[in-house]
Amino acid sequence: MMRVLVLEDDRRIADGLAAHLGRQGHAVDTAATLADGWAALCAEPFDLLLLDLGLPDGDGTTLLARLRAAPRGGLPDAHTPVLVMTARDQVAARIGALDGGADDYVTKPFDPDELAARMRALRRRAAGRGQALLHHGDLAVDPAARSVQRRGVPVALSGREFAVLLLLLEASPRVLSRAQIEAALYSWDAVLESNAIEVHVHHLRKKLGEGLIRTLRGVGYCIPAPAGGSGG
Repeated sequence: MMRVLVLEDDRRIADGLAAHLGRQGHAVDTAATLADGWAALCAEPFDLLLLDLGLPDGDGTTLLARLRAAPRGGLPDAHTPVLVMTARDQVAARIGALDGGADDYVTKPFDPDELAARMRALRRRAAGRGQALLHHGDLAVDPAARSVQRRGVPVALSGREFAVLLLLLEASPRVLSRAQIEAALYSWDAVLESNAIEVHVHHLRKKLGEGLIRTLRGVGYCIPAPAGGSGG
């Protein structure tokens, strides 16, 4: 699951994308201008930027260039994957966007499911993974199908439980704080209970075993590397 910023001035497209991606478990925020998009990137870390090029206050390629030139290690994150979505279908426009720092490019109108597949591919690339499936010991997770198996047996998870599990698996063995998990999984307008993450972790432990997720009190949560290094 991803925290996604949709920078698109067509409200119908932006709202449609937010609804479609939200149903897939992504946390989606939207902006309609370069200024608002840049402010969002400076305020929050995003896993992916979906960028329209024709915006009311300028061309999206200017924001792309500014993002790639940002200082390393802060916000905005210069490494944020960018998928350009635009009505410009000329080869020169595609080449210009890709050479300017975009990671992928789709032309409007596009199929939402193809867009989602491209997003998953970019997420795998950013995480350094070549395979679509994630394996951690006897646990197998399919991000596309949003399915989980433990020792070959399917395990039913809610959307939020799956999102927390996937986030911790992709970060493994690093520790993520509650604030980091909340920022990754919830959009700005989401109503969030103060103990939501603790509840999701509790449910995951009941369904997948107490030993999978480790709590470091006062720090956060992690999934340690599996014994024998069979993760990934």
